[in-house]
Amino acid sequence: MSRLEGRIALITGASRGIGAAVARRFAAEGAHVILTARTVGGLEEVDDAIRADGGAPATLVPLDLRDSAEIDKLAPAIAGRFGRLDILVGNAGVLGTLGPVSHLAPAIWDEAVAVNLTANWRLIRALEPLLRASDAGRAIFVSSGIVRNNRAYWGAYAATKAGLEALVRSWAAELTKTPLRVNLINPGATRTNMRAAAMPGEDPQTLQTPDDVAGLFVDLADPACTRHGEIIEARRR
Repeated sequence: MSRLEGRIALITGASRGIGAAVARRFAAEGAHVILTARTVGGLEEVDDAIRADGGAPATLVPLDLRDSAEIDKLAPAIAGRFGRLDILVGNAGVLGTLGPVSHLAPAIWDEAVAVNLTANWRLIRALEPLLRASDAGRAIFVSSGIVRNNRAYWGAYAATKAGLEALVRSWAAELTKTPLRVNLINPGATRTNMRAAAMPGEDPQTLQTPDDVAGLFVDLADPACTRHGEIIEARRR
């Protein structure tokens, strides 16, 4: 039996990059994946790839994580169809503008906070009851090494990822006496569109691919996993 056979998994930011790779890998491991992103075409391409690999068709949910009301609608929709949620992967994020903190436009700051931090809190708030309804609920969030690197010009992204880490670890501490296990992953330098935008002069061939880190998500989503409240660094290939 595959490691995630019969599990129900929700993945945000699933239309490309790490989210798409995790979606394909989860489906290959037997999970039914619920995929969210803003771009319908991107979600359909990932679903096509899952089917081509022999996986079950995904449930596609076009969703803008800046819209809190739409996030709140996820829980009753998932409850009505599946009755539970086994795995939540909070992967979606925005880079914002790289530049001096004092020069950041308020709209850029507000979007980074909304997508990287507030949306994940809304997901936790809405979906915790469904994750607790699972026999082995798992929640995995994507952070960044920038939190500890103190790099100039990354203020909005670094601040929101630091906030996400604090939020998730606090939530994990609340759940120690439950079967629900919660962790964060720092994937490291990975060949994604966000990385290319942040590091335009970098040779992408020197970076690991999203597929290289997808296995770590499977490890943490596995019902047998006991890790909890950790920030886990992906190993370079």
